Amino acid sequence: MSKRKKQGYKKSKKNTNRSEKSVVKQPPQHRPPKGKPPRGQKAVTAEVTCTGLTDEGKGVAEWKGRQLEVPLLLPGEKAKVSVIQKGRFLDAELKEVIHSAEERVDPPCPYYYECGGCQLQHMSNEAQTGFKQKAIDTLMKPFGKPEPIFTMDHPYDYRNKSHTTFGLNHKRQVIGGLYAQNTHEIIPMDRCLIHDPKADEIVESIKDYMRNSKMQPYNEDTGRGFLRHVLIKVGKVSGEIMVVLVAASSEFKGKNNFVKSLRKAHPDITTMLLNVNKRDTSVVLGDQEQVIFGKGTITDTLCGLEFEISAKSFYQINPVQTEKLYGKAIEMAGLTGNETVIDAYCGIGTIGLVASKSAGKVIGVEVNKDAVRDAIRNSKRNGVKNARFYQGDAGEFMVDMAARGEKADVVIMDPPRSGSDEAFLSSVVKLKPKRVVYVSCNPETQARDLKYLVKNGYKVDGIQPVDMFPQTYHVESVAKLVLDV
Repeated sequence: MSKRKKQGYKKSKKNTNRSEKSVVKQPPQHRPPKGKPPRGQKAVTAEVTCTGLTDEGKGVAEWKGRQLEVPLLLPGEKAKVSVIQKGRFLDAELKEVIHSAEERVDPPCPYYYECGGCQLQHMSNEAQTGFKQKAIDTLMKPFGKPEPIFTMDHPYDYRNKSHTTFGLNHKRQVIGGLYAQNTHEIIPMDRCLIHDPKADEIVESIKDYMRNSKMQPYNEDTGRGFLRHVLIKVGKVSGEIMVVLVAASSEFKGKNNFVKSLRKAHPDITTMLLNVNKRDTSVVLGDQEQVIFGKGTITDTLCGLEFEISAKSFYQINPVQTEKLYGKAIEMAGLTGNETVIDAYCGIGTIGLVASKSAGKVIGVEVNKDAVRDAIRNSKRNGVKNARFYQGDAGEFMVDMAARGEKADVVIMDPPRSGSDEAFLSSVVKLKPKRVVYVSCNPETQARDLKYLVKNGYKVDGIQPVDMFPQTYHVESVAKLVLDV
């Protein structure tokens, strides 16, 4: 067991006669500091009471007439916080919970207070559900009452894609893990509770190999070393596993030994790739790629269809919840077998191909040519005859359709977190489909876009939130709009 797991917490020294529930563990002292106060300033310790939560799950409290946002604090809790003035803003950090809320639990992850990848593990599952439901209800209030959120029976181990960064610690020992929040400091970890466990086991084997060989992690400061990251994708249904080594050089000394060693430890690995990224950017994958074992892709099954997944292709990271999400989207589309459906932002064709089973014709449009190639391949793999995929801007595609007098009955749209722009939304209005199904990974931008569509002839006829990312503040939402005639 690591020192991090052994390290205990301190309890408040005051009010020792309180019930055990109100004496709460402090955040651990190994959390990375948020930075020194500006010169001439000192952190001020304040006692506050939390009155609510932000949309990112931070506690809201008032101090000297100003609002504080305090990570890890829950409504109703009294706590000591450290406050630092940073320009016009106040930065607050939780120091000690004096009285805890019933919703507070001990985070099961030993790295929770350092990592930042999860933000809600200090809440019970019921509290997380309530937080997300309230957030979506508030955002969507102008359009109607959302349905109860689709939750997950086992809200861990769900990510079919994991990304690990490698480096050296101060003793020049190989470490691998995730970056600490808002830093480039690697947190050494052997298990992430939302990753597929098999992926973390493979990463541990790679660390062992590096410690026993001459393979060195890449150093951003010196430009020396080989391995930067490891990307792993797991087919949750197929069991196929892809391992992608992201390296600073295409010269892979000991490649055959590495492949043999890793395959011996994990025979269920079906393919390995070497991806070369020489750029010092936050983008993980580079443009140069070579297969060093297997066929270079894996397959997995979603909603009864089989999809081929490459290193760069987008595929929903939580297939269990994705099936619930897509099932609801198809239900909202109201397909009878005769409709023409446009799958905008179609990616590798997942939702469009699922819709093809109930539609007359599906037209998928995607700006990324590699994704379109994957969509066509997936269409052929599943024997789908009524779907066509095109590379291009979906908004321009629909404007051209309207100009030719062509029609679509349903538009299914699944834009990025930034939502859609007015050009795309206006193209939907020009084409006038009877129904629009809007799948969103960011309900805030979805609410903005719904407002535009409602102003231009549509009405919202159903909203379904889905908890796609348990333990985080993120929530997915699908909304049905109908032409208001």
